[in-house]
Amino acid sequence: MDSLLTTDACTLPTTDRPLRLAEFDDLFETSVHQAEFAGDLVRLQLTGEVGLEARVRDLAERESACCSFFTFELTGDDEHLTLDISVLPQHRDLLDDLAARARRLSA
Repeated sequence: MDSLLTTDACTLPTTDRPLRLAEFDDLFETSVHQAEFAGDLVRLQLTGEVGLEARVRDLAERESACCSFFTFELTGDDEHLTLDISVLPQHRDLLDDLAARARRLSA
């Protein structure tokens, strides 16, 4: 995911990138209980506290705003949430990085 935050296509200011990375890390560590990777899709199964859905939706919207090659689809509720993340084919390496980070931090 470090490469996720350094790609030329990302418009997030450089000074804000460590903060965004920390937000994803916190989400992976505290809420992800399963990370599946299949081709151009990462599926994260999350469980958590009240407000998890709003938290994930906000993070996904902010990430989409600066990295338009990401697509986030959220289904479920605070107790059982599924987050599907996909990318354009030319950004597959970024998705690979994200999947590896999610797996490592959620273990």
